[in-house]
Amino acid sequence: MAPQREWFEKDYYQVLGVPSTATAKEIGKKYRELAKKYHPDAHPGSEERFKEVSAAYDVLGDESRRKEYDEVRRAAAMGNPFAGAGPGAGPGPGGGNFRVDDLSDLIGNIFTRNSRRGAAPSTGGPQRGADLEASLNLAFLEAVHGVTTTVNVTSDAPCHTCGGSGAAPGTRPATCANCGGAGVVNDNQGLFSFSRACPVCGGAGRIIEKPCPTCLGSGTELRARQVKVRVPAGVEDGQRIRLKNRGGAGRNGGPAGDLYVSVHVSPHPVFARRGRDLVVTVPVTYPEAVLGAEISVPTLDKPVTVKIPAGSRSGRTLRLRGRGVPARGGAGDLLVTVEVAVPTAPTPEQRDLVQSLASVSDGDALRAALFAGSVS
Repeated sequence: MAPQREWFEKDYYQVLGVPSTATAKEIGKKYRELAKKYHPDAHPGSEERFKEVSAAYDVLGDESRRKEYDEVRRAAAMGNPFAGAGPGAGPGPGGGNFRVDDLSDLIGNIFTRNSRRGAAPSTGGPQRGADLEASLNLAFLEAVHGVTTTVNVTSDAPCHTCGGSGAAPGTRPATCANCGGAGVVNDNQGLFSFSRACPVCGGAGRIIEKPCPTCLGSGTELRARQVKVRVPAGVEDGQRIRLKNRGGAGRNGGPAGDLYVSVHVSPHPVFARRGRDLVVTVPVTYPEAVLGAEISVPTLDKPVTVKIPAGSRSGRTLRLRGRGVPARGGAGDLLVTVEVAVPTAPTPEQRDLVQSLASVSDGDALRAALFAGSVS
């Protein structure tokens, strides 16, 4: 990708709203956020902003292009303090060690390096398709065990009539004679030489003399499709799954974008989740809590017997190893929380028994021992 005039005029970091020190992951995250916010399908009228964000990501999202962009921006910044100065101007007496020729050489080297690589400009060469977002609703157990399903996506796809060429069936695009298929022409302006989109082909590098009647020469069409998604076992609510090359169709032979599927998991009537661990609350009677008992507890497979230690208080949690959510490296645990059930409408027999227990219990002494020393 040859440096473009826009590289000198636009701060792509500012366009994406990230610092120049941002990591590739941070840049990608911010781009997906803005692409979703300004996508024309979801927000009509935001086409220009979407194009601006996409152009910024085309450069900053590619490691080599970002490096070249930074070099060009630094070189331009170096030249600004000496604007209007004659040859050899620079800081310090006699112009110092910096010469305008040095800046010209630096810019020229960047252009030459790109020319040797044979990289095409973003306006005329292959263009990557847009990244897309989709949502997937899963039942609790589907998320725990994993599932293969589909999501519905409406996006640009290769035209079914022309196969993506943009030309009518039986014809082919012709190479632009003005730019020789490069898609760009050089614009020499003294010290600098810029590349700009070819005015004849609009940067495509080719001329479609007879456009496809279906896509009118764009090579793509808006189409609804189903995409298969393999959801791994243990996926969590809010997690995103990336499907490479399943996003919007590329143009001029470029690769498709990626599809990001956001997972939404429905709650379970019995279990809750804490990462790989499952949590379940089990009611026990007062005698079971005081004397201890063996009770049946549900798991993802079949119920298991758990021993409740004598003297267990309400809220005590017991851990069953390996009974949680399956995952790489081993399943999580099942956390069983004991909750002492208190009858809200005791029977006459229960009331008599509780009163008998109360007659041999000293609540005041219990509370006095608990709070001893806490009040001066």
